[in-house]
Amino acid sequence: MPPIKVKMLDPKRPRGRSGKSGEGRARPQTRIQKEKQDLILEAALDVFSLHGFRGATIDQIAESAGMSKPNLLYYFRRKEDIYKQLIAGMLDVWLAPLRHMNSDGDPLPEIRSYIRRKLEMSRDFPRQSRLFANEVLQGAPRVVDMLEGDLKALVDEKAKIITGWMEQGKLRRADPYHLIFAIWATTQHYADFDVQVRAVLGEGRGGESRFAEAATFLEELFLHGLKPDA
Repeated sequence: MPPIKVKMLDPKRPRGRSGKSGEGRARPQTRIQKEKQDLILEAALDVFSLHGFRGATIDQIAESAGMSKPNLLYYFRRKEDIYKQLIAGMLDVWLAPLRHMNSDGDPLPEIRSYIRRKLEMSRDFPRQSRLFANEVLQGAPRVVDMLEGDLKALVDEKAKIITGWMEQGKLRRADPYHLIFAIWATTQHYADFDVQVRAVLGEGRGGESRFAEAATFLEELFLHGLKPDA
């Protein structure tokens, strides 16, 4: 399973004081501003992943980024702004594999590809997965609008595609939403509970090969269950 080449922390639009003019219109970012924002976001990911939103402080993020607090506050006014930009960028990338599910493709290979991509993301972005899981466990107070908006719209769209495959006899009938939930649960387990997985598998099986083994098992599990009756 080769690594996914995705830049998690690439903000879609400027935020904070450097991102808006006096009239509220976005200014183009300079290269240095972009680098500073990426540095802050990367440091914030470490701090939020370790302490959670409530336990994290601007001082901790500034220290982790190797800059002064006033310098950090030039780019982001509040801790909430940093957190929301992290989550928004993360959710955008997290949903990319589902967006790639092609209605014109062969259903079983499309689902196989989705399972594998989700496992690759659990392998390559464990901090992001745990941060998002912690937010949802708290009731998603800061991102519920994203869940009810972009996330729901995308899942509705792909559930309709899966339902169409089932109606065409290409897949065994099942609830498409719970199918997607099940794939999320089984693949993201390898990020959110990685310590437990490695401890139970032991030294002999707890290395990088665990993701390839998981992919083989989950593909067989889901695809066997979805094959239409002969």
